[in-house]
Amino acid sequence: MAGKKAPLTFKEYQKRSRETAIYPEIEKGFVYPAFGLAGETGEVMETIKKIFRDSSGQINEETRERLVKELGDVLWYLSNLATELGLSFEDIAKGNLEKLASRKERGMLRGSGDDR
Repeated sequence: MAGKKAPLTFKEYQKRSRETAIYPEIEKGFVYPAFGLAGETGEVMETIKKIFRDSSGQINEETRERLVKELGDVLWYLSNLATELGLSFEDIAKGNLEKLASRKERGMLRGSGDDR
């Protein structure tokens, strides 16, 4: 089909996010994106808090668009943090799915702690 773009892969997103990764190196390159990830995650949570405070938990189109933007910022910082640490999104995603599949198989999806 002419004109149809291929889906964006983890690998491509991680590569392309580096094109806009202009930030100060604070001793180690991973520090800035780690701080940014925490800040943007806070902005997502602040938006969700306001959904409950102001809209009885109902998400309207304006709020949905704000969440799309804030989650995109979370993704950008996560991508650059992973890159700074020499990790690929693909490997992170695969490892996470394997961990969760193992927990499911062992009946350990619920509960707390990383080593369950």
